[in-house]
Amino acid sequence: MKIDLHTHSDRSDGTDSPAVLVEKAKAAGLDVVALTDHDSTEGWREADKTAKRVGITLVHGIEISTKLDGRSVHLLGYRFDPRHRALVAELRKVIDGRNSRLPATLERLQGLGIDITTQDVRARSANAAATGRPHVADALIDLGVVKDRTEAFDRYLKPGRPAYVDRYAADLPTAIGLVKAAGGKTVLAHPWSRGSHRVLTRDRIGALAEQGLDGLEVDHNDHGAEDRAALGQIARDLGLVRTGSSDYHGLGKIDFPLGGNTTDPAQYRRLLDL
Repeated sequence: MKIDLHTHSDRSDGTDSPAVLVEKAKAAGLDVVALTDHDSTEGWREADKTAKRVGITLVHGIEISTKLDGRSVHLLGYRFDPRHRALVAELRKVIDGRNSRLPATLERLQGLGIDITTQDVRARSANAAATGRPHVADALIDLGVVKDRTEAFDRYLKPGRPAYVDRYAADLPTAIGLVKAAGGKTVLAHPWSRGSHRVLTRDRIGALAEQGLDGLEVDHNDHGAEDRAALGQIARDLGLVRTGSSDYHGLGKIDFPLGGNTTDPAQYRRLLDL
C-alpha cells in the first residue's frame, strides 16, 4: 500500500484542482492520498467525487498555519469535523490574516519599483480560499520579475526580505486542542524545516505530545537523512506516529512529486485508530 498524507490543490497554493490532484495521485500508483490545503477544507467535496470515481482512498486533511514562540510551525490535521464551531472560527481568523496582508505586501513591492497590482495576484489565486505569498510569487513570475517561487521568496517575500509582512497564525497548542476537540488527529508538518528545529526541540515535542499531538512528519524532502533518523527516534521514544509525504504542490514546488515520500501502512493504521 502506497500512502501520501500531505498534498495541496489550487484551493490553497497548489496548481492542480482537487480533482486533477486525485487523478494524478491514482496515476502515480498511490492507494491513499490526503488533501491538506492550507487553512481550508474547500477542496474536500470535489476530491471526494474524483476519489470514488478513480478508486483511491481520500483522507480529509488540512495544514494549519500556527506559531510557537513567535516562529512559524505548520500543523497537519486529519479526519476532523469541518463544522466544529471553535475550529471554524480560528481558521477564519487565519484566512482573514492571509487576505488582509496582501495590500501591504503589494505596497512594499511597488515601493521597490515593481508594477504589480491586486488583479495580477487575483488572477493566480482565483480558486483559493485565501490569497497568500505563493500567489504573489506566481504574479511576479508572470511579470518577469523572478524565474520561480524560490527566487520570489528569497528576494522579496520570506521573513527578513523587503516585501515580507507578518500575519495572524494560530497558537500551536491551541490549534492542536481544536483539531482534537473536533475529533481529528494531529501531526507536525516538516517539523525541522525552515528553522522550525529552533523551537521544536525534543523536550518541546514531548510537551506537545502531552497536549494531544499524535505524530511527526518524519520523511519529507526538507529533512536530510540525519534529521529523519533523529525525528524517527523522537517519535518512537514518545509513542508518536511517524508519517511521510510529498507535500505536493503541482507546479508550485519542483522536486516534490506525488509519492516522493510515503507513510508506512502500519503507521497509517495507527493514526486512524487513535
